[in-house]
Amino acid sequence: MAVEGGMKCVKFLVFFFNFIFWVCGVALIAIGIYAQVALGKVLVVSSGSSAGTPVAILVLGVIIFFISFFGCCGAWKESYCMVTTFAVLLSIIFLVEIAAAIAGYVFKDKVRSVLKEGLQEAMSKYEEDPALTEELDKLQRDFECCGANNYTDWANIKQFQANDTVPRSCCRVNTTTCNVHPTPETVYEKGCQESIEVWLKKNILVVAAVALGIAFFEILGIIFACCLMRGIRSGYEVM
Repeated sequence: MAVEGGMKCVKFLVFFFNFIFWVCGVALIAIGIYAQVALGKVLVVSSGSSAGTPVAILVLGVIIFFISFFGCCGAWKESYCMVTTFAVLLSIIFLVEIAAAIAGYVFKDKVRSVLKEGLQEAMSKYEEDPALTEELDKLQRDFECCGANNYTDWANIKQFQANDTVPRSCCRVNTTTCNVHPTPETVYEKGCQESIEVWLKKNILVVAAVALGIAFFEILGIIFACCLMRGIRSGYEVM
């Protein structure tokens, strides 16, 4: 009876941790949607690889959501095949998350160069692409920045070079002359690259905390799933 009671406890622990995974999956979906919306104005001026990051988070959340549901069914029905499949899939996801974290650390400097190139490319197409122009203006207003490095970057753009002007979205004060012969007193002095990097560093802590929490529960889930697999395979009745 002691073994039976212990396996019954493991069964409900697997069920409980799968519920936690389900919540984590929902959290990742929410983070992915938030990142897609909040970074939309940034991603529109970046490369396709950067734009895929929120989508990747969203997809991972959906996968964890469905795997946790699969694990709950396996634990409740005491199915060795389903619990085994759950443990294997969860292990693969855990390894993928580790690989993604390592890749993110290795290529963290690449993000800066991609961001800078994206901003400069968007500036060169300013007023040529209405949608891109609108997003770049919104970016400069929301982040209170101007240009990639600073407001003097606009002096290299053809349509602003001759008249020594900058876009109205750079203006500190909404006046008719703020974007003519710009100075740090009339336009945002800080570049958008720096502003976005500060924003990312501040918010990446939240993402890292969520990722660590999910990884912790994944390890526990794998351990308990393996224990339940052993109990089912040994022929003990799990109530």
